Amino acid sequence: MAQVTFIGLGVMGYPMARHLAQRGGHAVTVYNRTAAKSAKWVAEYGGRHAPTPRAAAEGADFVFTCVGNDDDLRHVTLGPDGAFAGLRPGAVYIDNTTASAIVARELYEAAKAKGAASLDAPVSGGQAGAENGQLTVMVGGDSAAFEQAKPIISSFAKMVGLMGPAGAGQLTKMVNQLCIAGVVQGLAEGIHFAKKAGLDVETVISVISKGAAQSWQMENRYKTMAAGKFDFGFAVDWMRKDLSIALEEARKNGSTLPLAALVDQFYAEVQSMGGRRWDTSSLVARLER
Repeated sequence: MAQVTFIGLGVMGYPMARHLAQRGGHAVTVYNRTAAKSAKWVAEYGGRHAPTPRAAAEGADFVFTCVGNDDDLRHVTLGPDGAFAGLRPGAVYIDNTTASAIVARELYEAAKAKGAASLDAPVSGGQAGAENGQLTVMVGGDSAAFEQAKPIISSFAKMVGLMGPAGAGQLTKMVNQLCIAGVVQGLAEGIHFAKKAGLDVETVISVISKGAAQSWQMENRYKTMAAGKFDFGFAVDWMRKDLSIALEEARKNGSTLPLAALVDQFYAEVQSMGGRRWDTSSLVARLER
């Protein structure tokens, strides 16, 4: 049993922390900006909640964060009340936020200065993956810290892989989101075309999903996309945040991402339709206006 801290009890962090306590059997301390949510988590799963990220991190073997973006991340880690102020030498800090490689490397150096280790470890699998403990985790950092942390992370994951040095986890998550954007747009166009052509979408998908067109998005989202229901996954606002990180990184490394840039603008149209909190499969909605 390890002493584990989890900071950020959103739709992903809340169940991830639960798996650390229940499946992993660890002693978990939680912190959330809204203290009532921390108190609720402790009432359901035990452990304790702390008033600040610093207090939450004190004495912990492993400190997890899962927050919104780079600014949120710096807020909960750095400064006098940040988690790093309470990070002990030898501890491992693990960030599950989808953020930039820049902040990942910044936190790696800050942890190193404290005699601790830092891993950027963004996740894929959405809310359902978090609830079921079936996330895929892409990790950047030192191999020794990774080996220490892997059994702990595995409490909420089906796959945990070391992708390279600090920042490599975040870069891999960018690849993940780029691939998803293209697949969802293709599926949206396919469903839209099938409807316009007078085909039965259910029948079409039952056949093509057994061939080269098959994807996770097809298997899990085609029915709700065809029905115009978009309350089943990762929100458009968050996908645009992720794509903006990838597009900014592409400007730095010289890669060309025309499809990602186009799909990002399609998501902007979905936002203008009132779909900021719709899930990413709502790309089909702009085709069917």
